[in-house]
Amino acid sequence: MTFSVNRLTRTLTVSPQASLLGVLRNDLELNSPKYGCGLGECGACTVLVDGVAARACVIPAAGVAGREITTLEGLGSLDALHPVQQAFIEEQAAQCGYCLSGMIMMTVALLARKPEPTDDEIRRELSGNLCRCGTHLEILKAVRRAAQLMQPVPAQAGKA
Repeated sequence: MTFSVNRLTRTLTVSPQASLLGVLRNDLELNSPKYGCGLGECGACTVLVDGVAARACVIPAAGVAGREITTLEGLGSLDALHPVQQAFIEEQAAQCGYCLSGMIMMTVALLARKPEPTDDEIRRELSGNLCRCGTHLEILKAVRRAAQLMQPVPAQAGKA
């Protein structure tokens, strides 16, 4: 099976019934997507499949052949954080961190579709990602901050 993970083409021999989450964590050692419920309900395993948020625990590995998978490890680096990662740090939106990867990946997908979401849209989008620590207000602030960071910088008039 061949697919792209974080912009690298990977060819693996895995059971077609293996979950994408298992392949990412066990075969590729990408540990940002977490095993939470195993039913696609909690959001801890959220990754992007062709830019769309998806629950890796319920996707069979065979279902992503030929597609682009992005995990938290593929968003940015320590030297150049993705704006959503930067915003979550600035707003201190993590406590235990278990839900964090899923929250960030859902936010990236949301802001790609809707660069200036309302608070209601943010809440609706993240409602399927569970946070047991209660950092919901900080997460909301982080999404708002990320939206600001991702806005294009206006060109200054009169500059040559």
